[in-house]
Amino acid sequence: MKVTLNLPESLDMKIFDLSIYVAAKLYEDGLVSSGQAAEMVGLSKRAFIEIMGKFGVSVFSESLDDLVKDVGNA
Repeated sequence: MKVTLNLPESLDMKIFDLSIYVAAKLYEDGLVSSGQAAEMVGLSKRAFIEIMGKFGVSVFSESLDDLVKDVGNA
């Protein structure tokens, strides 16, 4: 799905930065996976995860069960 937004001229953001911002928020809210978010912005999953810190998004779940599964999978 493609979305068109009318943004104020005063918002000095590049299209890529805005795309990352939206993808990061969707990922943070659990609406898309890291792979889906990475695909949205044209990055590899690894590259997407690496830049999440810049947007204040943790790649670790806040759920203890998810953390235990992540450790088990590592």
